[in-house]
Amino acid sequence: MRRLAVFAGGFSLGVFLAQYLLRDGRALIGAGLALALGLGALLLPWEWRRRCVVFLAALSLGLGWSWLYARQIQRPARELAGRTEEFTATLCGYASKSDFGARVTVRLEGVPGRAALYAGEELLELVPGQTVSGWASFRDAARIRDEDVTAFTAKGVFLLAYGRGELTAGEGTRSSLRWLPARLGRAMAERIRLLFPGEAAGFLTAILTGERDGVSEKACLALTEAGLNHILAVSGMHCGFLMALAGLLLQNRRLQALLGIPLLAFYAALTGGSPSVLRACVMLSLPLLAALVRRESDGPTSLLAALFFILLANPFAAASVGLQLSFAAMAGILWLSPKLYRGLRGEKKRGKAFRFLAVTFSASMGAMAFTVPLTAYYFGALVLIAPLSSALCLWAASWAFSFGLLSVFVSFLCPPLGALLALPARLAAEYILLAAGLLSKVPGHAVYTANPYLKYWTAYAYLLFAAAYLARRTGRRKYALASVLAALTLFLTVRLGAARYSNDLDALMLDVGQGQSVVLASGGTFALVDCGSANGWKNPGEAAARQLASMGCKRLSFLILTHYDKDHVSGVEGLLDRLEVETLLLPEEAEGAESRAALVSAAEEHGAAVRFVTEEERLDFGRGALAVYPPVGDAGDNQRGLSILALGGGGSFLITGDMDAATEKTLLETYELPAGGALAAGHHGSKYASSQALLEALRPEAACISVGANSYGHPAEETLLRLARQGCAICRTDLHGTVHLAWNQEDSHG
Repeated sequence: MRRLAVFAGGFSLGVFLAQYLLRDGRALIGAGLALALGLGALLLPWEWRRRCVVFLAALSLGLGWSWLYARQIQRPARELAGRTEEFTATLCGYASKSDFGARVTVRLEGVPGRAALYAGEELLELVPGQTVSGWASFRDAARIRDEDVTAFTAKGVFLLAYGRGELTAGEGTRSSLRWLPARLGRAMAERIRLLFPGEAAGFLTAILTGERDGVSEKACLALTEAGLNHILAVSGMHCGFLMALAGLLLQNRRLQALLGIPLLAFYAALTGGSPSVLRACVMLSLPLLAALVRRESDGPTSLLAALFFILLANPFAAASVGLQLSFAAMAGILWLSPKLYRGLRGEKKRGKAFRFLAVTFSASMGAMAFTVPLTAYYFGALVLIAPLSSALCLWAASWAFSFGLLSVFVSFLCPPLGALLALPARLAAEYILLAAGLLSKVPGHAVYTANPYLKYWTAYAYLLFAAAYLARRTGRRKYALASVLAALTLFLTVRLGAARYSNDLDALMLDVGQGQSVVLASGGTFALVDCGSANGWKNPGEAAARQLASMGCKRLSFLILTHYDKDHVSGVEGLLDRLEVETLLLPEEAEGAESRAALVSAAEEHGAAVRFVTEEERLDFGRGALAVYPPVGDAGDNQRGLSILALGGGGSFLITGDMDAATEKTLLETYELPAGGALAAGHHGSKYASSQALLEALRPEAACISVGANSYGHPAEETLLRLARQGCAICRTDLHGTVHLAWNQEDSHG
């Protein structure tokens, strides 16, 4: 491997160590140790000396650079956190809508790094390069409500700025050529909306400009579940399509090299410069540059050089999920895909169709080989159907991109011809979306890490194929045997995971952050109580659907919503997109009329029956029963909610939503509730819920608190003390993750 690869690899390793293990001053200590080892490596034999010295020097540089960057760029920004200050900032792009107005990335005057500015919808009228000034309160982008996050810092954003009062806009440098890529991207997005209808417009805007706001949640879900979400994320595939298109138009190789490098740089700027795009641009530019100077280029060196340049610009990008997936996928394609292709092709001559399928399968499996652990860790899923999805759809992605790009640019000069060229792109986009929708419905298309045994199967599968690779025996039979064993053990893993929930009554309080979602199961019948979260980075609908799928649930009998607060219902529509629901039970509460109407409409659209609970309902529920109590409080959404009592296996589990102590007292006076069992602590552990009167009446053996990052002080110290004095076992989703309680008739305890 070339010295450039050794240097880039050492530097990158140093940055990753600084991000994950050796933070702050420890990175500087690590840099000194690496440098000392590098000096010691001068004593090694010549064949080892050169590479060791280069690697250790680069490792020291990576650690030192990470420390220096954090000190010079992140620290000055952090010093503003917690303060309200007057500011002036330059917009780095176009604003997008947020829950409470608009959001845009800006560069603050006098502060290194960038910030995310949240303010009113007036930001939507501004263009890149304009300035905005006023007052804002600042927060550290690396810590949100005491949780460490990397979504912002990995993009070079170190502050969150919340506008206070009116902001004043200025002309700034809006006319500068620096903002040309962003302006062209916006013009392309507007042209796409004119050329393409419905979902095709959002899809093509995403793959051509990197702007994904126009893609519906339903389409995103289908693409993700089918293993095709990478088509939406502008990456090396799209850059490859771009260069292939340029190659068709420019037949001269030197001309391709001279024009290709600036074209790639411009495209990276136009699409937002994500790590996957930058990686692809560097990897494609280096061979072009090598051709110009008549030097050799190799894949591993290009890959590591791309990683070096990205981390040099921002060491915090090492924590980017997109960067990790992109580089892992490319490493697998470079190392494993050629071996797989040669094994599939064999010695015989093959037709074009076979070669295409073999190349597609080899590339998909090579990428998956290195990305499976990352996708399982970050997204909780293994999409088994991904190789088939790629074989069916990647050719269409190439058509959609190439004809879409041509149609957009031609339409600026000749709209009728642009509309004609748009037809193949539209058909390709609609084909991909249709195929994704169908493939995502195939039984067993994916497995989820909600099954706790899946991580062990993953380790086993890797060891199995590693053993096959290292085995002395040649030929394809050993890999066929490993594949069969992996498939059989995966089937057993899925069945074993579902068997964990075959008790008379299972209750799972899911970890959805500051919200609530409780799965109930008995004898193959499933119910879900609430499905929401106030933490925007959580997806309660996805969490519930994947947990239910891991339990073997193909149809949810009951979806019961205690009340209409966002942290109890925000994931319902996403859940309905993912799973069939028989009956939706709701409180008839006027204060939640707007959200109630949206939920009823979504349920009816998905074929679920809707019932408003106005009196006690007893529901058959597998080997147990559910009692759903109507609202008993006087006023307010929290007090006019439903209560649910699950019974089975000699145990019980009571869920009271967000009701307070006064309403709990009314509930006790109105209905006869069994003692013992378990309790879902009311209102996420609020001091006003789970009252002493309720605890004395129920004498629960366990109390589960669904809670996440919040500014309310949940769970309250008073509540925790009350529960502890009562002798309850206390389980918290913020500390323990998803909590599972089970009851069986033979042991009659959870």
